Amino acid sequence: MTTPPLRPATAADVPAVKAVIDAAFHHYIERIGLVPAPMEEDHAANVEAGRVFVAGDPVTGLVVVIPEAGHLYLDTVAVHPDAQGTGLGRALMAWVEQRARELGVPEVRLLTNAMMWENQKMYERYGYEVTERRRTGPYDRIHYRKVLNSPPMG
Repeated sequence: MTTPPLRPATAADVPAVKAVIDAAFHHYIERIGLVPAPMEEDHAANVEAGRVFVAGDPVTGLVVVIPEAGHLYLDTVAVHPDAQGTGLGRALMAWVEQRARELGVPEVRLLTNAMMWENQKMYERYGYEVTERRRTGPYDRIHYRKVLNSPPMG
């Protein structure tokens, strides 16, 4: 799949952003025993801050990215269950790497809950390496990074 056109989310997209994140993460509530952090984010504030980029009309996937000193932090990647298995998630991850290159930062960092083993396998397939595992409050998280001197995902 080619990288879909992503656009910055607008205030009008906030309900769709919430709906996609809720649909993508809801099934983890029972497994991890609490609501996943992305479901509790202030989506309107993230949109207003220019951190949310959406794909599809209607929105079927999105990323929340935060430029940091020396890296791009991928806060959330979400694909609506109806669009899973289409290559959209891979395309979103490729877009994030391209965005980091455009911003001139050498790496992408992210984290996932230790109980979200599907995500762990995916990130490792895409060339991300584990940097640490750490508990933050009730969350047991695995932190990853990908140095971008490696070739772009394809």
